[in-house]
Amino acid sequence: MKKTSNEKTSFKTPRLAVEITGVRFKNPVLTASGTYGYGLEFASFMDLNSIGGIVTKGLSMAPFKGNLPPRIYETASGMLNAIGLQNIGAAEFVKKKLPELRNYNVNIIVNILGFEVEEYLEIARFLNDCPGIHALELNISCPNVKRGGFHFNKNPKDSARITAEVKKAAPRLPLWVKLSPNVTDIREFARACEDSGADALSVINTLVGMAIDIEKRRSRLRFMTGGLSGPAIKPVALRMVWETCQVVKIPVIGIGGITSTEDALEFLIAGAKAVQIGTANFYDPAVSERVAHGLAQYCASHHIEDINEIIGSLRPYE
Repeated sequence: MKKTSNEKTSFKTPRLAVEITGVRFKNPVLTASGTYGYGLEFASFMDLNSIGGIVTKGLSMAPFKGNLPPRIYETASGMLNAIGLQNIGAAEFVKKKLPELRNYNVNIIVNILGFEVEEYLEIARFLNDCPGIHALELNISCPNVKRGGFHFNKNPKDSARITAEVKKAAPRLPLWVKLSPNVTDIREFARACEDSGADALSVINTLVGMAIDIEKRRSRLRFMTGGLSGPAIKPVALRMVWETCQVVKIPVIGIGGITSTEDALEFLIAGAKAVQIGTANFYDPAVSERVAHGLAQYCASHHIEDINEIIGSLRPYE
């Protein structure tokens, strides 16, 4: 039934909250791992309370130095990085970063990594007992290391095995699995992880790319290849999110080239329950706050009372 002018005038503030694996997020805008530090670094640029969640930089149990420079390079509509999982280690994060993060009204998702199965299990067990963490994001898809998590996404059976073991090691926390686009069919990996106990899927990580300095005849990155992110990968990411949503029942978090409210809406309409903003944080550190406000404005202007009405609302051609 068509709304009257009085009904339009009395329209209430849209509800932006979404629920993912039993955890309530005030809105579906999160930051992507590896692009937002540990969250606190951005407190002077934006209100951390304005977004739904912060996904921390990937953590290993022990500190890790990462790759030698050069390890980042700007490309057309994107960025190549080969940071190599540099991080302060889980103990240091829990001691110095997590207590400060708990002062904010924002959900904290910790991205975890390892180089062997036991390293994944060790950090999962350690963080399972730490208050203030709302979920773990299992990184089995970083292409910028010579060993470790990357090999767990080469075969769906390997992805299933590490998912099941980490879920068992940290039963208190919801487990999100971050999938790689560098596979033949991401749907096979999505189904394998869901069947093995994943509570949600983060789709996608970076694509493998390369750039060459033609004067020096060297790769722009010491690691040779790197992870391509930014607007250049958005169409691929959007397609993979849509494909994943078609074959799993668990929530999907969309990632890849999101820089605006319009971008975020595309992922939500394709079926994502929430989105993570990554590369845009490097040149626009308040972008996630603006996207969250933009979603509220979109819902209000379209007389949508609850943002969940948008999720998965892609319309087929007749």
